[in-house]
Amino acid sequence: MANTSEVSSVSDELTVQQEEAVQEQESTMQEREDVQQEKAVQEQEKAGQEQEAGQQEPEEQAANMSILAHLTELRRRILYSLLGVAIGSAIAYGFLDRIMAWLVEPAGKLYYMQPAEAFFVYIKVTMFSGFIISLPIIFYQAWAFLLPALTMRERLMMSILVPVSVVLFAAGMLFSFKLVLPVAMSFFLGMGNTDFQPFLSAGSYFDFILTFVLPFGMLFEMPLVMLVLAWMGIVTSDMLAAKFRVVIVVCFVIGALFTPPDVISQSMMAIPMILLYGVGYLAVKYILHK
Repeated sequence: MANTSEVSSVSDELTVQQEEAVQEQESTMQEREDVQQEKAVQEQEKAGQEQEAGQQEPEEQAANMSILAHLTELRRRILYSLLGVAIGSAIAYGFLDRIMAWLVEPAGKLYYMQPAEAFFVYIKVTMFSGFIISLPIIFYQAWAFLLPALTMRERLMMSILVPVSVVLFAAGMLFSFKLVLPVAMSFFLGMGNTDFQPFLSAGSYFDFILTFVLPFGMLFEMPLVMLVLAWMGIVTSDMLAAKFRVVIVVCFVIGALFTPPDVISQSMMAIPMILLYGVGYLAVKYILHK
């Protein structure tokens, strides 16, 4: 009988151990299934986030870019612009003699007072000519930097404004050099007499050209500036029309500040500014309908 009870107890213990082993196995399998389900959920969430990121608008993607990414992109665009200036300068160097003859024409003969003055004048003229040649590249790089943050409508508008701004800037400088600068030089050189003869330094003459021509290039951008301000809702055609008389006075004041003190020179700067203001007003009224 004792042997029978011992066998029974051993059998019960084996049964309990088998049940525990089965429970542990079921528990392990359940844990594995839970882990697999959790991984599957995480993968689905990750895929959903990537899909949402791919469906974001350009402005939302630009907003999610880090400051470091913006700075990196800005540095890249600046480097491309500098490379464009370098290429433009190399092209201008091949035509340097013609460019110098064209620039010296309003003044006549020039002199240099220091041994290295002529060298630095050539460098300055070459770099400035390279800047003018590379203006389309510079404007394009500025447009490309802003492109990710623009909507389709804004991109279409910028694709029109960028080439027009290049043309207006070049037209302003050409207008100043061919029409206003000869009048100004005639006025300044005419102030001499037999005891006070002009003796123009090459360095000072080209500095004068830069300070005289560049403002005209910027002033010819006035219609585009007015369009952008109206598009942003800052000004309207009614506001521009109401300020027209004030603008006329301001234009003649600016002409008196940046040109020789004679009526012809002042008018040659003020009248184009007034006409450009009128063009900007018409563009705001009939193109933007504001």
